[in-house]
Amino acid sequence: MDMKLELVILPVSDVDRAKAFYLDRAGFALDVDHQAGDDFRVVQLSPPGSACSIAVGKGISDQAPGSVQGLHLVVTDIVAARRQLLDRGVEVGEIRHLGAAGWEGGPHPERTDYNSFADFHDPDGNGWLLQERGFAAEA
Repeated sequence: MDMKLELVILPVSDVDRAKAFYLDRAGFALDVDHQAGDDFRVVQLSPPGSACSIAVGKGISDQAPGSVQGLHLVVTDIVAARRQLLDRGVEVGEIRHLGAAGWEGGPHPERTDYNSFADFHDPDGNGWLLQERGFAAEA
């Protein structure tokens, strides 16, 4: 039996600010913006090419805003993905990889799968990690 992760709830303090960040800066697509009364609103957004979406809203989570960390966005070219986010106004950390002596700057020299990373946060502090996979296959 397949079990597909399709939605991750992100706790935020301001739904409209989060929606604007993910649409205008992170480049996600808007799937749903539904409000039912004053106490419930769900905004569902999807990263480009992803089968899994995120939801921000009111009345959908009791977690503290910014408490979700370590969400991975897997990309085939981490340099291009980081540049695209920077160009859209997202503050993205430097690309790094784990070398023999610990963390080193830049993409992994061989661009092997799962070995190059860069991080960013939404306005509430929910943490994301870009992770490269498939670069060698693309080259």
